Amino acid sequence: MALAVMLLDGASFRGGCCRHKALLSLLGPLISNSRLYSSYRRPGAEPKKKLSWQNADFSFKKSIDHLKTQLSLLRKETKDYLQGPGGYQLSQQVLGQTRVLWQFRSQEDLNEWVISSDVEIGGKSKAYIKLGRNNQAALLYGTLNTEVPRDGETKYSGYCSMRSKPAVGSFNRKKYYDWSNFNTLYLRVRGDGRPWMVNIYTDPYFSHQKDDLYSYFMFTRGGPYWEEIKIPFSKFFFSSRGRVQDNQHPVWLDKTLGFTIGDKVDGPFQLEIDFIGLLNDRAHREEFAYETYDKNTPV
Repeated sequence: MALAVMLLDGASFRGGCCRHKALLSLLGPLISNSRLYSSYRRPGAEPKKKLSWQNADFSFKKSIDHLKTQLSLLRKETKDYLQGPGGYQLSQQVLGQTRVLWQFRSQEDLNEWVISSDVEIGGKSKAYIKLGRNNQAALLYGTLNTEVPRDGETKYSGYCSMRSKPAVGSFNRKKYYDWSNFNTLYLRVRGDGRPWMVNIYTDPYFSHQKDDLYSYFMFTRGGPYWEEIKIPFSKFFFSSRGRVQDNQHPVWLDKTLGFTIGDKVDGPFQLEIDFIGLLNDRAHREEFAYETYDKNTPV
């Protein structure tokens, strides 16, 4: 490498500008990573753009570590599959009346959720999440601001949400939750008296289905006491882009879950969540709470 630098310097001393450019074009890519050589760039000039493949990190060690992680996940999935559906024994799957899906006790539990607000569309609401007192719950807090962005297009603003990340298996395969043996969503929360929307998101097959979700209301009473909330899945109604749809149908129980606040009241909010689970309420016989009919009824 030092010999290449000497050749370049020698070519410039002899006044061979063309030779310098020729050698630079040949040897430049080989010595560009060396500390002994640095290309001169005129002040104010744009840096030379790199190709997309040049920004890739071709690290053999990272590839091996990533492969080991995916193989360990595959081994765990295989073990759970042989043990029973969803990693539970067949007796627990059939006879079990409750199951805890998310329980917030560490930072790893919080990393399974994503926080968003109307900042994405230019709003001023803010939302945060952290562990509660004694690391016994998730504390979702922030400030709601209904001021509409001055972009000439947005008409409504003022929302914050918390959404679970989609389940991913080994080698980035999509996974789906199996809630077929349960009919009720079971939560233990402590709020500040503000209403929330509990959302079950769909997995869109077409692009126009990306805003489809199933929702129902969750009313918190405030105060220092915890409350247990049970919402039957038959109560969830279908909506798209914030509008309730005429064509209603039961929710498909294999999607991600989320919470949204948007009650059009400016000010601080907070919601503590101890756990989120499922309940098989055998006294609940309702299959679907809303009418289902054909919009194009034949005459």
